[in-house]
Amino acid sequence: MSVITWIEQRTGLVSQITDFLTEDVPGGASYWYVFGSATIFAMILQFVTGIFLTFYYAPSTSTAWESTNYIYHNVPLGGFVLGLHFWGATAMIALMFMHLLQVLIWGAYKAPREIMWVIGVLLLIITLVLGLTGYLLPWDMNAYFASQVAINIAASTPLVGGYVQQFLSGGAGMGTLTINRFFGLHVWLMPALLALLAVGHLVVFRHNGSAGPPVDTDLKKLPQGRFWPNQMFMDAIASFAVFAIMVLLAIFAPPGLDEKADPTKQFIAYPAWYFLALYGLLRLAGLTPESVQPIALLLSTIIIPGVLVAVLILLPWIDRNPSRQLKRRPWILGITAVSVIIAVGLSVYSQLAIVAEQQASGPAPAAAAAAAAPGAAGVQGAAGASQASGPSGTVAAGGADAGAKIYSTNCSGCHGAQGTGTPGAFPPLAGNDVVTGPPDKVIHILLYGLNGAITVGGKPYNGVMPPWKGQLSNADIANVITYIRSSWGNKASAVTEADVAKVTK
Repeated sequence: MSVITWIEQRTGLVSQITDFLTEDVPGGASYWYVFGSATIFAMILQFVTGIFLTFYYAPSTSTAWESTNYIYHNVPLGGFVLGLHFWGATAMIALMFMHLLQVLIWGAYKAPREIMWVIGVLLLIITLVLGLTGYLLPWDMNAYFASQVAINIAASTPLVGGYVQQFLSGGAGMGTLTINRFFGLHVWLMPALLALLAVGHLVVFRHNGSAGPPVDTDLKKLPQGRFWPNQMFMDAIASFAVFAIMVLLAIFAPPGLDEKADPTKQFIAYPAWYFLALYGLLRLAGLTPESVQPIALLLSTIIIPGVLVAVLILLPWIDRNPSRQLKRRPWILGITAVSVIIAVGLSVYSQLAIVAEQQASGPAPAAAAAAAAPGAAGVQGAAGASQASGPSGTVAAGGADAGAKIYSTNCSGCHGAQGTGTPGAFPPLAGNDVVTGPPDKVIHILLYGLNGAITVGGKPYNGVMPPWKGQLSNADIANVITYIRSSWGNKASAVTEADVAKVTK
C-alpha cells in the first residue's frame, strides 16, 4: 500500500485535492480571475512575515520603537522582512479592492452568491482594521499622531464612542496599554477572524462554483477550462508578479521609521494611502479633527462611511436586476464609476494637502520642538506662569512647561491637542468656566475623577474621567492645571502644589 493510498483511505485528502484541481472554469481560464488567489497569497505572506516580526517586537512605550529599530538594523534580513510586511499590507488591500471591484462590475454578487459577497466585504473591513492597528506599533512620530486622530474619530461614534476610546487607549491617554490593545488586535484577534472568514469564503466558493464571465446564458453552455493547470498557472504568474514587486519595493523603497513618538513635539501626521479618501472627506468637513464641527465630524467619519459599508453589504438585495450583462446594468456601473472617481479625487486632494502642510511647516529646530508642539500657543502664553505665584505660594518646578508635556502624554487623547475635547464624550478645556474658575473644582476632578453625564457650554458629554491621585504627584497635577488654565485663550492664575494638597475628597 502506497503512502498516498494510506492517507486517502484515512482522510480523503487526495480525492479532495483532485476535485479542487480538476474544477471546470466557465468561459475558460482568464487573468480576470487572479485577484482572489493573489490576495490569498498576500495574506499568507503577511502571516509568515508577521510571525517573524513578533519574535523581536516588544509592545510597550519604552520598547516598541527600540525593538522596531533593532529589527531594522540588527536582525539579519530584519529590515527586508519588515519591508515585505509593510508592502504586503499595501498589496493585500489593493488586491482586495480590485477583487471586490471586479466582482461588483461583473455582477458576481447576485444569487446564489450573496453570502460570498458579504464575506468578501467583511474581509475587506477586517483587512483595513489590520492596517490601522499595525500603523501604531512602530511607536514613531507618525504612528502616534495618526493613531491619535483615528482614536479621536472612533470616540465621536454616538453612544459607544467614549467606551471605544477607553478600550483603544486603555486609559486617559495613549501609552503602553494603547500599544498592547493595538498589538492584540493586530496580531491575534483580526488575523484569527481574517483566517476564519477566508476559509468560509473558499468553502462557499467551492459550493457555488465560479461565477464565470458577465453573461446571462447557462454557464454550462460556455466553453469550459480547467483550474489545473490553466487557471492555476495564471494565478501563479500573478502571485509571483506581486511578490517580485514587493521584493523590489522592500529593497529600494523600504518603509521609513520616524523618530520615537514624542507628544510634545510638532508633527503633521499622514494616513496610509487606503485611508486618504476618508481623510479628504474629513478635511472637506472642517480641515482637521480638532477644528471640525461635531456634526460635520460625525457625518464625514461615521455616517457616510457607515452608509457606504451598509450599501455594499446589502447590495445583492438592493440590486434586484437579475441580469449580469454590463449593458443591462447602467445604474450600478454608473454609480460604481462615480464612487471610484470620488474616492480617487479625495485621495489625491488629501495627499496634495498633506504635502503642502509639511512643506509649509518645515523642520522644527530641536530646541524649539516643545514650543512648536500642539498647544504651543498655550505653552508660550504660559511661559511666565512657570515662575509666577498662585493663590497659595510658589508654582512647582517646571510650571506650565512641565504641564504641557504631562497634558500631551495623558490628556490630549481625550481632550484634544488644542483642548477642543471629543464631541459627546469629553468636554473642551478651552473656554471652559470650570477650568478657569476657582481652582478647587478642577483640582478635585483631576484628583478623584468624574463619572456620569455633564453639560458644558450647553452641550452634553458622557465620558469617563479617571482619577489621577496616586498616578500623578501633586506637583504634576498643579503643573498640568496651570497649563490648561493659561492655554488656548484661557486666562487664569497658576495653581500651586499647596493648592492641590488642600483639596480632599
